[in-house]
Amino acid sequence: MKRKKTRSVAKLSANGAITMAMIATKAKCSKATVSLALREDERIPPDTRSRVHSVAKALGYVKNPVMAELLSEIQRCRPVRYKRTLALLNAHEDRLAFERHATIPAWVKGCRLRGEAQGYRFDEFWLRDPDLTAERLEGIFQARGIRGVIVFGLFKQNWLPREYDPIWRRYPAIVAGVRTHAPTLSFCSVDHHECVLEAVARVRALGYRRPGLFLDGAIDRLVDGRFTAGFMTGVADLPQSDRVRPLDASVKHERFLETLESWMRRETPDVVLTIHNETFGWLENLGYRVPRDLGLVHLERNRTVMHWAGMEQHNDIAGECALDMLITMLLNRESGVPVYARAMQVSATWTDGTTVRVQTVNRTG
Repeated sequence: MKRKKTRSVAKLSANGAITMAMIATKAKCSKATVSLALREDERIPPDTRSRVHSVAKALGYVKNPVMAELLSEIQRCRPVRYKRTLALLNAHEDRLAFERHATIPAWVKGCRLRGEAQGYRFDEFWLRDPDLTAERLEGIFQARGIRGVIVFGLFKQNWLPREYDPIWRRYPAIVAGVRTHAPTLSFCSVDHHECVLEAVARVRALGYRRPGLFLDGAIDRLVDGRFTAGFMTGVADLPQSDRVRPLDASVKHERFLETLESWMRRETPDVVLTIHNETFGWLENLGYRVPRDLGLVHLERNRTVMHWAGMEQHNDIAGECALDMLITMLLNRESGVPVYARAMQVSATWTDGTTVRVQTVNRTG
């Protein structure tokens, strides 16, 4: 009588699944090493991690989502272990923008809180520092074991400093706030198009009939025209007589106030959407009273204009998302300028304020 053959544990488990024990046998290491390697734990040498991943793929290993969620929950209850240090690059002209800018600190705070909760620490660098070069920066990265970067503060241009090209080519990097060109890196930002579209819908729901958009054209160009595109979409179904042409004017021009006044008289908007904090004062200097004479909406409410009605861009959440994108790149061992840049966008939400009010149907003044 032939003896019944038993299945080899090196091939299949009782339920037919590939297990870590099988991967360990094939990769000639322990189950603990396999577990850590599959999670890209830095305690496992890169060569070992690569070998484990190759064996797991060859065997057809598939992570059990239920078990992964359970282990993740267990890990959350344990003290956070330090993983590595990442770089936060300040590309703003102000060395202290991370502390005193109207919106950048929220980005940085969200990024830091998210990272520290997962075992990451951060070192800050100012890209406009006259004593800093790409060679010196890379030397610091190597000495401190820094493997990834997030760029904040590109508010006046959507291109990265060319002198730091070696950094963008060698390290995984995420740009926070805008989409860059030459090179185009993966980025995280608010959904500017949806932000303005929602703002237009909100003011129309309040009864405003002639919403107008005013912002320096340089800002709109910085986000590839998405502010204006959102506005034009939002007013597309208005009667032609109620469509207000957006004002593109440099706020630094010596005759700017004349331009603003001329636009107000010519277009007669009953509510103005803007991103410039000074607009309230400019309009009052021209004789308008907010919200008695017209409404005023901020497209990026920040700590200096908290009484305004407008859009919360949730920059802290966007900062968290930027960090998540970088961690994903690190886990996937990605680096350099991507062939296909990826984007993550965060929705803005409306917040009521004292600069708008419900309009009556026959209101004339």
